[in-house]
Amino acid sequence: MLQPMLIRRVASIASSRPAQVALRAGAAVLRYSELDANANRLACYLGALALPHEAAVAICLPRSFEQVIASLAVMKAGGAFLPLDPSWPTERLRALLEESGATAVITDTEMAARLSGRGRMTICADRDAAVIRAAPSHALIEPRDEDLAYILYTSGSTGTPKGVEITHGNLDNLIRWHCEAFDVTEFDRASHLAGLGFDAAVWEIWPYLFAGASVSLAPERVRTAPVLLQRWLVDEQITIGFVPTALAEPLLVAEWPAETKLRLLLTGADTLRARPPAELPFRLVNNYGPTECAVVATSCVVSQAGEFDPLPPIGRAIAGVQIHLLDAGGRHVPTGEIGEIFIGGAGVGRGYRNRPELTAASFLPDPFADHPDARLYRTGDFGRVLPDGQILFCGRADDQEKIRGHRIEPNEIAAALNRHPLVACSTVVARACGGDEKQLVAYILPAPAGVPTAEALRALIAEQLPAYMVPTRFVRIDALPLNSSGKLDKDALAQPSDDNALDRVPFRAPATPLEARLAAIVAGVLGTDRVGADDNFFLLGGHSLLGTQVVLRIRDAFGIELTLWHLFQAQTVANLAGTVETLLLEQLQRMSEQDAQQRLAS
Repeated sequence: MLQPMLIRRVASIASSRPAQVALRAGAAVLRYSELDANANRLACYLGALALPHEAAVAICLPRSFEQVIASLAVMKAGGAFLPLDPSWPTERLRALLEESGATAVITDTEMAARLSGRGRMTICADRDAAVIRAAPSHALIEPRDEDLAYILYTSGSTGTPKGVEITHGNLDNLIRWHCEAFDVTEFDRASHLAGLGFDAAVWEIWPYLFAGASVSLAPERVRTAPVLLQRWLVDEQITIGFVPTALAEPLLVAEWPAETKLRLLLTGADTLRARPPAELPFRLVNNYGPTECAVVATSCVVSQAGEFDPLPPIGRAIAGVQIHLLDAGGRHVPTGEIGEIFIGGAGVGRGYRNRPELTAASFLPDPFADHPDARLYRTGDFGRVLPDGQILFCGRADDQEKIRGHRIEPNEIAAALNRHPLVACSTVVARACGGDEKQLVAYILPAPAGVPTAEALRALIAEQLPAYMVPTRFVRIDALPLNSSGKLDKDALAQPSDDNALDRVPFRAPATPLEARLAAIVAGVLGTDRVGADDNFFLLGGHSLLGTQVVLRIRDAFGIELTLWHLFQAQTVANLAGTVETLLLEQLQRMSEQDAQQRLAS
């Protein structure tokens, strides 16, 4: 691999084009000459503190020029920057500082008291500004491939965060691929809106500063609001922007003005379940990669939507990276079959900080590489190779749900829901609603053009998927809650209720004794306190197995030959009452005819 050149390139741009804008934040700008000089001064200040080589230096600052300057300075000083989000709870921040063994923390006066600790230096960007400005303005260290560039913490499956160590060689491979794949030039404007502790924030900044482009820092108010975010992307004249998947999907169905400068919308973090419409003025690029492999491992431009297209693929391996789909025995699976995704090549990080056992379990010797020290990262994700050579993400084993004996991939259902023109995006989760048995709940973010009905969505799903994959409840949401990694925070989704039900009909009490009796039977089966005359059995959580119980109880109560087909046709208590009345009349008529025939025969 070529020697990493990020620091040298930024310095070169600062020398040759000092007035070139590096960072923007509203009306404020920071030029390359200012970025490099300020980073050099802070690097010299850090050097004077005699920090050890590859020292972990935490940076706990809000999205700002100072936060980017600090990251560059730490690398110039031979350290590894550890980004921490000031919005995180104090307990989490302190735990990560202790677990990482951070030698110093760069923060501000407001945060300093929360982050102080024995043996750890605290540098306040505001309080110590005068001293830092007085330091020399020259770079200290040219890092090597194998030196650490940064440390990022991810949530572990056991609840204990894991610190991923990424080298300059890993970061350099990402930068070089990105700049070539997306033809980044000094005339591009990129966006920086990912969570500060999310690895995408690294990707949003350094490839563009390497290329001499400018990066716009998004205000907090636009980061999770699709309408405000779209307006900001247009107003800032962003040409290349990254948006987490949950926010990218609503942007695909938005109307974009003619003055849109955006040419590439990059997305990742969650499974993409929608394809771009033909009229979109930019290309959508889907990306996949774990933090352990320097942000991105595969990438592709997503083709336009077809009527029944499968989920968009995650593409092919980026330059310098190899993807292997292996079976349980470590052998490559045939094309078209599902295998676990293993990643090799230049993106594979050093391992987990201070976790040698966990590193050994996840970073394995690479039997397919020529280099004896090469390693594979075991992702725990699954995929299969499509006929065109691209990879389709098939989820994780722990993402699947078992509903009424069937294994279900919720993303497959969400992909079908997203085909409705009034759905901006959706997600499907399995929840216990009013009982022990899990039900599929669809959360719908409506498109600007209008709000779909639950009945229309249910009919759409029923046309494409088996009955056991049709959600039993549809919940309207106004925004998608995201966690610090840009992924959908499913735990933050509200429980289904009458207040958030999508197009739930107003409650109407049963009007007749028959309706009241039927409503009580349905409520008893569903385990709910109240069922209205116009409530849809299936939208209340009913399905064929529960429907069978309803049918049997009505048969016992009224002595009629009601079938499951009748329930599927009626759906509401009011309609079901009409069906029961008809069956009762038919039964009375048959009894009268039989009685008449018996009298004639006698």
